[in-house]
Amino acid sequence: MQSTSNETMDDIYSKLAQILEVERVDAADVLSEFEYWDSLTVLSVLAMLDSSYGINLTAADIRRMKTAGELAAQLTIRVAQ
Repeated sequence: MQSTSNETMDDIYSKLAQILEVERVDAADVLSEFEYWDSLTVLSVLAMLDSSYGINLTAADIRRMKTAGELAAQLTIRVAQ
């Protein structure tokens, strides 16, 4: 199960990097510090989570998550359920 969890986290980081138009996203990266982090980006993240993982979050949920690692950890938990 651990490898599946790591694969999911890597996949999430990869998709976040695409949305944020950066080469790489790491767990410690603060989401609000990305140049392209704004309300439209949050909507793009929400759409990606729904289409890729079937996970529905709100913009407020995303805003409460400070780092990419916090976001990935929450999603990994929800994917495993």
